[in-house]
Amino acid sequence: MPTPHELYKEHEQLKREGKLEEAVAKLQELLQQDEKYVLAHLSLAVLYGRLGQHDLAVAHAEKAVEIEPQDRFNWTALSTTYQRAFEATRDRQYIWRAEDAKRRADMMQWQ
Repeated sequence: MPTPHELYKEHEQLKREGKLEEAVAKLQELLQQDEKYVLAHLSLAVLYGRLGQHDLAVAHAEKAVEIEPQDRFNWTALSTTYQRAFEATRDRQYIWRAEDAKRRADMMQWQ
């Protein structure tokens, strides 16, 4: 059975090849082994966004922040995910959430 790290590397190769659905499947397999693998959640946020599944993209970006709330990068990634969801859907809730996540990331810079 491949390790989570090996599955992550396999997902990267699939993503490079443009096989986004297969890359998503690898990350889902990884999360079955380790549901707190933050990089998998962040990668799923990107992949689901590219696939136009913005609710799932947001859910995974939010999960990364839930797992590691003290990591400034996670808040920045969440803000970016919200911004992309807004651009695709024009749902204003996403832009408000993006601004809040950005503010949180900026606050961490000064702590």
